[in-house]
Amino acid sequence: MAIEVNGTSYETDEEGYLTDLSQWNKDIANKMAEAEDAELTSNHWEVISFLREYYEEYQIAPAVRVLTKAIGKKLGKDKGNSKYLYELFPYGPAKQACKYAGLPKPTGCV
Repeated sequence: MAIEVNGTSYETDEEGYLTDLSQWNKDIANKMAEAEDAELTSNHWEVISFLREYYEEYQIAPAVRVLTKAIGKKLGKDKGNSKYLYELFPYGPAKQACKYAGLPKPTGCV
């Protein structure tokens, strides 16, 4: 499978995750969101940026519990809770946000 962005085709797996993480850019994230009828706001980008930094440091995409706790530590309790994250990413904060961030699907996500 693939996603086309600005005339370039990017390989994805059967669930739409990028297969080459180094190819990620914001246009790809916006295109993925658009395909799911979502619009990425500054709050979305804050979580996406956090995930990319987390992945760079730990080489793993965090599961939702780890994500929630880590975001709470860095961005505050008002953002580090499931309700807030599910409002931004209704298909699953870890799963959907990692997809938009160009990261692999978190382990433990079905």
